[in-house]
Amino acid sequence: MTSRLMSRGAVNVLLLIATVYMLLPLTWLLFAATKSLPDLYATPGFAFADLNLGANLSAVAEEGDGVFFRWYLNSLLYAGLGAALGGLISVACGYAFDKYDWRGKEKLFGVVLLGVLVPTTATAVPLYLLASKIDLVNTFWAVFIPSLVHPFSVYLARVLSSGYVPGEVLEAARSDGAGEVRTFASVALPMLTPAYVTIFLFQFTGIWNNFFLPLVMLSDQRLFPLSLGLYSWNTQVTAFPEYSTLVITGSLLSVVPLLLVFVLLQRFWRAGMTAGSVK
Repeated sequence: MTSRLMSRGAVNVLLLIATVYMLLPLTWLLFAATKSLPDLYATPGFAFADLNLGANLSAVAEEGDGVFFRWYLNSLLYAGLGAALGGLISVACGYAFDKYDWRGKEKLFGVVLLGVLVPTTATAVPLYLLASKIDLVNTFWAVFIPSLVHPFSVYLARVLSSGYVPGEVLEAARSDGAGEVRTFASVALPMLTPAYVTIFLFQFTGIWNNFFLPLVMLSDQRLFPLSLGLYSWNTQVTAFPEYSTLVITGSLLSVVPLLLVFVLLQRFWRAGMTAGSVK
C-alpha cells in the first residue's frame, strides 16, 4: 500500500511539474500583454502593472492598416479548411486501408508510415520547386494544398476505423443494396465522427502553427498566416522596440482559436483517443 501511494504521488508530482511547465509561457504572455512598453521591461514578468491591454489591442488593430486581422483570417482559412478537408481525406484513406483488401496494400501503407518519419521541414524545398513549376508560389494554394496531406492522420484513421466500424455493419448495409460510397458516407462516416474530430484537432493545430512552409512559399504579406506575420513584426523589434508589445499581444490573440477548438471539441477528442483501447 505504501509503495502504491508513493508511486501515485510521484506520478502526480510529475504531472504537476509538466502542467506548470506548459502553463508558464502562457501565463507570462497574459501578464505581458497587459503592460505598456516601459512596464514590460521595468516590472517582474509574472506581475501586473498599469493595465494597458486596451491600448495594446488598439495598436495591433491599427498597425499596417489592420493587416493583423488579414493574417488572422488567413490562418483560419489555412487551418480551418485545411483541417476539415484534410481530415476527411485522411479518414477516407484510413477507412480504405482498414476495410478493403487489394494487392500491395501493406506495402503502400508502409510508404505512408515512412511519410510519418519525414519531418515537414524536409519537404518544404521540394514542395517549393514543385509549386514553382506550376506557378503556385506566393499564392494561397501553395500553403493550402500541402496541408491536405498528413501521413500520421492516415495511420491514425486506420487504427480508429478498426475500433469504431464493425465489419458486420458494413456487410448489412451492402446487403440492403448500398454502394461503397453510400456505405462510407451514410454508415461508416457517422460512426467515425470522433475519429474525424480527433484528426481535425491534430491537423488544425499543426497547420495553425505551421511556419516554415509559408516562409518558403510566400512573399506577399497579405497572404501571411499569423505565425509568419508575427515573425515579420518580431524581426523589427531591434530597430523599433514598440513592436515588442505588438508581437506579445498578437501572440496572445493567436492562442485563442486553439483554446476554443480544444474546449468545444474535447469530448470528441477524448473519445477518439480511447477508441479501441478496450476490447
